Amino acid sequence: SIFMKKITTDYLVKSAIIAALYIAVTLVFQAVSYGQVQFRISEIFVLFAFIDPAYLFGLTLGCAVANLFSPFGLIDVVFGTAATFLALLFIILVRRKMGKSLKSLFIASLGPVISNGIIIGFQLNYMLNLPLIPSIIFVALGEFAVVSVIGVFVFKSLIVKEKFIELITIK
Repeated sequence: SIFMKKITTDYLVKSAIIAALYIAVTLVFQAVSYGQVQFRISEIFVLFAFIDPAYLFGLTLGCAVANLFSPFGLIDVVFGTAATFLALLFIILVRRKMGKSLKSLFIASLGPVISNGIIIGFQLNYMLNLPLIPSIIFVALGEFAVVSVIGVFVFKSLIVKEKFIELITIK
């Protein structure tokens, strides 16, 4: 189970690296990481959970810390991180049920599109009084572009490379 993973040095190091990468990429692209129209490039990293579910905690932590820098403050830390956590659970579930195919990778990539679209769409509506449906659609389209198009394109070639899988799998 992903919640019962033995805590090893390898687990801590790889979780810390993925968290740091998520934070760094979010902040480097800060101008497009927050708001109604967002292309959070760091969301590509959520697909690491497709390869190894043990990345769940490092990615969730990375998202929470990155959201500390959000203009929405603690609300984004709570709800934005929850959206990513739910997306990660969806990715892990799809991989578990459907295996390691391009089709399952694409379907898994829709988890972040749906959860972030809905949760962040509601958050933008509540905090900025932006219209709900356009907010959901804009956030979902940004997630789709980053995770389902760019992310799937990148990861489809990575999931078949045994050396890469061996390197990043948490032991």
